[in-house]
Amino acid sequence: MSHSIISKVTSLDAIVKEIREFLGVTTPIAWVNKAVDELPTLLIDHANCEYKAAATGMSLLSRYKERPHVQRLMARLVREEMLHYEQVLIFMERMNITFRPLTASRYVKTLREKVRTDEPGRLTDLLIVGAIVEARSCERFSALWPHLPSQLGKYYKSLLKSEGRHYQDYLVLAGETASISECDERLELFLFRDAHLITSEDDEFRFHSGIPRQVSH
Repeated sequence: MSHSIISKVTSLDAIVKEIREFLGVTTPIAWVNKAVDELPTLLIDHANCEYKAAATGMSLLSRYKERPHVQRLMARLVREEMLHYEQVLIFMERMNITFRPLTASRYVKTLREKVRTDEPGRLTDLLIVGAIVEARSCERFSALWPHLPSQLGKYYKSLLKSEGRHYQDYLVLAGETASISECDERLELFLFRDAHLITSEDDEFRFHSGIPRQVSH
């Protein structure tokens, strides 16, 4: 894919730079401020996101058994996402945050509205959406960690390295399912939707929500 940057960089600054260049849009400070004010909701939804990321990997494992690269990379991703899910739960316990039901954000649902139903187009789109979701998660970690309590901030910073390659893994797999021109076209479509969701007003706060809507009194 000409749009994407596939590399082996390991420094945090380089990882963050690549992810921001890939996405094109960074998290608004209004969302960061809201996250700091609503840490319980942030942690609960972050845990939900890790669980859903693992579930997505399991779904791809189940549906695309004939694709060995999908099998190998998704198996690794599922292990890592479930480990992160457990780690977030531990932080919640330390911070006396009780798990409560949260409605899903509009983010992934809206991205997936444009996923094609025919194969291999469906797989290509799912992998591209997966790449964007992973990249956006890492971009949020980078925006958040300097503003969080010390131990939580260090943890989010550590996730940048462990999860920073996930979006690239998804892009590599997508590139095996379609031509460069098709992948670039679909990538542009989904990146446009991501940018709109991140920079437009949002009625609810979630890990991937947009700018918090100002409530007038």
